Amino acid sequence: MKILLIEDEKDLAKSIQDYLKTNDFVCEWVTDFSLALEKIALYDYDCILLDLMLPGGNGFDILSHLKKLNKSDGVIIISAKQNLETRLEGFNLGADDYLVKPFHLSELLVRIQALIRRKKFDGNNIITFNEIQIDLLSKVVKVHGISIDVTKKEIDLLLFLIGNNKKVLSKEAIAEHLSGDMADMIDNHDFVYAHIKNIKKKLKNAESKSYIKTVYGLGYKWEDE
Repeated sequence: MKILLIEDEKDLAKSIQDYLKTNDFVCEWVTDFSLALEKIALYDYDCILLDLMLPGGNGFDILSHLKKLNKSDGVIIISAKQNLETRLEGFNLGADDYLVKPFHLSELLVRIQALIRRKKFDGNNIITFNEIQIDLLSKVVKVHGISIDVTKKEIDLLLFLIGNNKKVLSKEAIAEHLSGDMADMIDNHDFVYAHIKNIKKKLKNAESKSYIKTVYGLGYKWEDE
């Protein structure tokens, strides 16, 4: 899953970024208002962690900008401000959750996971698609009730495909989802093909149906014929 952290407190931001990376999230980090606007215009995120007080602007304006762009990225405000008026303004502008600083990183992680479940998978910890079952908490994938050996990247790819059922996803979009803005520095996206090939093989060996379709010239999509 891919996170955008908008936070100018460098020590806090570094600790959040490191913690999320150890929990299998791709976490990009920007420190000011203009960089945040640039990121949300170019990329989609599963969750945005948004500080309200930023160099060059404020988080409320970012929420308004997200709304203008019709973006569906989930947003958790992280702020030292804890008065009711600030919370209500954040929610009215489209924030999904509000976490007051200081907070435990473990609580932040739980709130991110809960938000992604609500936005992508109707609040479920267990994602089921016909014979395939993915446990979001234990990171276990089962086919016909039997666990299969998959990597963390392959689980993330599966969730991205299933969460975008019937939508065509370009190689660039998949590369960006798996690698964040590092994808812009990679000469080609052959690693996407490798991940697709590996997960298709593992599902086939487990006697799963073939759901990953190649859309020539465009990318891939998950579809149940």
